[in-house]
Amino acid sequence: MRLLWGHLVLGTLLGMACGVMLTLFLKARLEALKLSGPQFHLKTKNSMYSLISLIPLAPDALDIPMEKLSGQLLTSNMAVVKYPYSYPFLISHPDMCQSNTTPFLLMLVMTQPQDREVREAIRTTWGNEAIIPGVTIHCLFVLGLFPFHLHRHFQYLLEMEDAKNQDLLQVGFLDTYNNLTFKTLMGLEWVARHCQTAQYVLKVDGNVFLNANLLVHKVLLPEGPPQPSFITGYIYKNRMPVRNPNSKWYMPREVFPGTIYPAYCGGAGYIMSGCLALKILAVAKKIKTIYLEDVFVGLCLQHLRVKPTPSPLDIFQFFGREYERCDFIQLAIVHPIKPMDLLWIRTDFQKANTTCPLS
Repeated sequence: MRLLWGHLVLGTLLGMACGVMLTLFLKARLEALKLSGPQFHLKTKNSMYSLISLIPLAPDALDIPMEKLSGQLLTSNMAVVKYPYSYPFLISHPDMCQSNTTPFLLMLVMTQPQDREVREAIRTTWGNEAIIPGVTIHCLFVLGLFPFHLHRHFQYLLEMEDAKNQDLLQVGFLDTYNNLTFKTLMGLEWVARHCQTAQYVLKVDGNVFLNANLLVHKVLLPEGPPQPSFITGYIYKNRMPVRNPNSKWYMPREVFPGTIYPAYCGGAGYIMSGCLALKILAVAKKIKTIYLEDVFVGLCLQHLRVKPTPSPLDIFQFFGREYERCDFIQLAIVHPIKPMDLLWIRTDFQKANTTCPLS
């Protein structure tokens, strides 16, 4: 009995010693990897993890999660974001627009990195690049980094998702509400580098219903001449800044002292000509960049002396709408829509052309 007990104690001590030695080895190995390069990835045959967390981030990219803002009010320093900044493209597809056919429409869809099911729902519904025969459409999902407590575990899965679908654009800053301006601007930077030939660029959130056929044929008119300084969506006019520090849309007076925002398109979805997208990006590098993305784009438009074009028949609905087949066939974008509802809506919506009266 004593001999057996001794073996058990010895086995336990040896196990603890091995665990300590393994921990020290891995710590030393990680320190060595940090010195070997900023984008080192460690993958093994039996590993599902990627050391994406070793990528150094700009201090401005370490945003405050929205859930903490209730206890820590947004300050003037938080409302102004630093741009331009050399945030790295971690996942990119520079050859997406390099075909012989000029893309008519490039969709930049804003999702969070953990929203794999959302992206899959969009791919099989309105994000399908072949949704409109004869019209070249590209769809790119723009996202940042996972929160620190998640991205070691899920970055590998994200890379596998992109290997399968080839449609992710990941940028090296935390994916939070306060960084939405970064997401849009980095999407436009990708356009400037790799897709300047796109005739139109759609910036759209992942939680919408998009009627791509109506958007293309009733708004963009592919048979007509290009519209060089064109942007439309749900247009906000004469909106006053929110001065309540507890509000999600709080705007400190020292950041924007004016009493009325310039006209701007709601951030859930707006469409602009490719050349205007490049002009907005150029202006964004010269003026104060704020965290309210749609308001900031409006400030860029004001600087460019461009006014949003009113959309026909209020086809952009941004305050929620109960699904009804013959109603939705007359709308371009409806927000918000639960992404998981897209699948059954899409199945029913396909009957609209044959069952709904012509308007």
